[in-house]
Amino acid sequence: MRNSRFKAMSLTDAAAVRIKEIVAAADKPIVGVRVGVKNGGCAGMSYTMEFAEAVAANDEVVEDNGVKLLIDPKALLFLLGAQMDFKVDKLTASFVFKNPNETSSCGCGESVAITPASPDALAAAEG
Repeated sequence: MRNSRFKAMSLTDAAAVRIKEIVAAADKPIVGVRVGVKNGGCAGMSYTMEFAEAVAANDEVVEDNGVKLLIDPKALLFLLGAQMDFKVDKLTASFVFKNPNETSSCGCGESVAITPASPDALAAAEG
């Protein structure tokens, strides 16, 4: 488990409040929320989120606003500098990502094209 001195990702207050509500209502112990990316969708990739019952050995652990985010090392360079928010509109409520590594997104908002940050950017953030 790596515990960062820097925050690879951050949460808005709204996202932290909503995650805390969801975790409090869970029917089993949750240590955090695992965030990642997967291939798929019309733009190439989509964000993933799931409850984590344990921290994996290689997870990047980010604590922000009282919430623990666990990032798979394969997704780290895609998520470096991203911020997760929770938006409530007239007809929807959802988590959204503001990611400086996104190069485009599809019209429906379900998938994105992401260029990974360079390893130099990761080294600079850790330094």
